[in-house]
Amino acid sequence: MAAGTIDTESVGRYLRRPTVVPPLDPGFRPAWLAWRALEAAAIDSAAPCRVSIAVEQPSGPVFVREALLLDESHPDASAGTAFCERLVKSMLWTYGGNRVWVDGPAGLADALGRHYAASATGSFDARLMGTDIYRAPFEVVAAPRADFPLPSDGPTPLGGHLDGCRIGFDLGASDRKVAAVVEGEVVFSEEVPWDPAGQQDPQWHLEQIDASLRRAAAHLPRVDAIGGSAAGVYVDNEVRVASLFRSVPRDQFDRRVRGLFKELRAAWDVPFVVVNDGEVTALAGAMQAGVGGLLGVAMGSSEAAGYVTPAGALTSRLNELAFVPIDYAPDAPTDEWSGDRGCGVGYLSQQAAGRLLPRAGIDVEPGTPLPERLVRLQALMARGDPRARLVYETIGTYLGYALLEYGRFFEFGHLLLLGRVMTGAGGDVIVNRACGVLEVEEPATAASLTFLETSERTKRHGQAVAAASLPQITA
Repeated sequence: MAAGTIDTESVGRYLRRPTVVPPLDPGFRPAWLAWRALEAAAIDSAAPCRVSIAVEQPSGPVFVREALLLDESHPDASAGTAFCERLVKSMLWTYGGNRVWVDGPAGLADALGRHYAASATGSFDARLMGTDIYRAPFEVVAAPRADFPLPSDGPTPLGGHLDGCRIGFDLGASDRKVAAVVEGEVVFSEEVPWDPAGQQDPQWHLEQIDASLRRAAAHLPRVDAIGGSAAGVYVDNEVRVASLFRSVPRDQFDRRVRGLFKELRAAWDVPFVVVNDGEVTALAGAMQAGVGGLLGVAMGSSEAAGYVTPAGALTSRLNELAFVPIDYAPDAPTDEWSGDRGCGVGYLSQQAAGRLLPRAGIDVEPGTPLPERLVRLQALMARGDPRARLVYETIGTYLGYALLEYGRFFEFGHLLLLGRVMTGAGGDVIVNRACGVLEVEEPATAASLTFLETSERTKRHGQAVAAASLPQITA
């Protein structure tokens, strides 16, 4: 768990060995099981303590969660503070927000405030949520539950608009895609290789994106709306955090990149919406399947995610599950960016595959890039190597317990799994193992969860249509 300003000594008594043990990671201690153990102990105690926590975005969305802790008189009461820090972190990266409201035991809000001000992992979260994403001070507020702002999922939901002549685009790390869409049908699409991460000039980025839009527009009688997706965090059509623009100097980022899509919107003079690529992938899956309540998880170079509500729309939630803790083991892998332990990126991405290869007895040259390690793993799996199967079984176990944890924050009955880690025979092993975890731990969840499948071609066209459907055409 997080280190530094919060005492975690008593936490270990509530960590549980999973019923389904990852074959290559016997020390894995699922967050979901730890919370079950703590809340069961609280219920069994003389006087359980209820804590309420909310995260609030500057534009108004508010998300609230409650938990049971041990009373302050209990010898393990300090464990509650550490568990609440994990809960707040999960809420910040699932929902997003710069203000944290706390109604709980005396001193809890102060302890959390010190964590976000003084510890390395806490200050990372505070900086990202404050100045970088929401461009407002990050703060922890102690208040009675009755004084919390009312829960709200955000402004008018996005997506599902198929009328008119639209352009949809997707900006990836190695290529950008664009499509012309008429009444929901793709009439033109193309993929163009590019290398945005190495480009320092914001004008280059704008011109490259605009060139793709103009090629799509040439296949339409008119352009009524433009919708797009890209890796990173986007709030109100502004670029807040995005690796695509990592080489742009900070002053140029603030001056040109942050408002790049607003600049394009002004040039095209049509409704124009850009959101995270994981969101659009999930929306595409929901539109193709005709369902709502869908969680999409892409296991690629990182863990990307998107969520579609039961009503079938996107919201203002961040859904950055790469930073959500799923393992509370004290020696859990460390995320190289945030420095925190047990976060999803280390378990549901190429990073997990690369980390597990040596444990499976598969030799790789030091310094071998993660994509090449994954290719080697996939080749071994295709040949029926039992060592490769152990890697995929371990990742599938992680996924099963992660889904149980995600169920605390999302309402979903459909799951869409994508990404290079899911490619090939290993993907089937991951799904089967995850289903096995759910069947053992939560049979009702296992029975109600539907795993969706999509072909690569359908995914590409579906992504274009979903992106194009983001804006609503106004009269």
